[in-house]
Amino acid sequence: MSADIKIEHGLLLLGCGKMGSALLRGWLDFGVPASNVWVIEPHPSDWLQATGVHLNKGVPDRAEIAILAVKPQMMGAALPGLTALGNGETLFISIAAGTTIATLEQVLGARTPIVRVMPNTPAMVGRGISGLVGNAHASAAQIAQSRLLMQAVGEVVELENEAQIDAVTAVSGSGPAYVFHLIEALAAAGEAEGLSPEIAMKLARATVTGSGELAHRSEDSAEQLRINVTSPGGTTAAALAVLMETETGFPALLRRAVKAAADRGRELGK
Repeated sequence: MSADIKIEHGLLLLGCGKMGSALLRGWLDFGVPASNVWVIEPHPSDWLQATGVHLNKGVPDRAEIAILAVKPQMMGAALPGLTALGNGETLFISIAAGTTIATLEQVLGARTPIVRVMPNTPAMVGRGISGLVGNAHASAAQIAQSRLLMQAVGEVVELENEAQIDAVTAVSGSGPAYVFHLIEALAAAGEAEGLSPEIAMKLARATVTGSGELAHRSEDSAEQLRINVTSPGGTTAAALAVLMETETGFPALLRRAVKAAADRGRELGK
């Protein structure tokens, strides 16, 4: 990947918390020189201080790319300091949830190339997935470069329009929390059937992570993988009869949950 990402004049990372650190680690691991990276982070970790990047030393004169990785509520205070890079050749990539391209254009300038990205927390172990979409001023080459940068921490899908970001947020952005709650609920159900809390949690965690890895590696669809585990009239079939019930089962519950997350994303973007 490093052969394709050519950072000649500087990459600026604004915010280096968990997601920013995951991205930076990925870029450095793939060969992006630390000397070509500027980071602004008021509370740098020991790891960040040891990377060799330009830490809290301002903005490069000709930043090719500026990554906005601060929390959405901090964006208003952080953006004005970058206006000098707007309306020019600097590509802005925002991973801040709820901050629309229009909002960024209002501050940075209407001619600023902007790509909005929604990653998720498995990026911290290199297994994330991101949805991205650019504005009218982001060229095909800049979209491709954004994709390469995000591939440092996982997979990437390109969206047709910005409105789809809210759906991506609801499915994959917030999705890890749903899976973690599944582990909690599955362990609690095991306790209710007589297992100790420790064994129930160990079983639940290993089952969810192992099943995820199987889904990742297998060429079979999720539906087929489910069928493969389900013997007619067996224990799995009995459980699925409850989970797949039309009104109260998983499908209806997840539709409501994902819709609630997407609706909230649209509210935050207004």
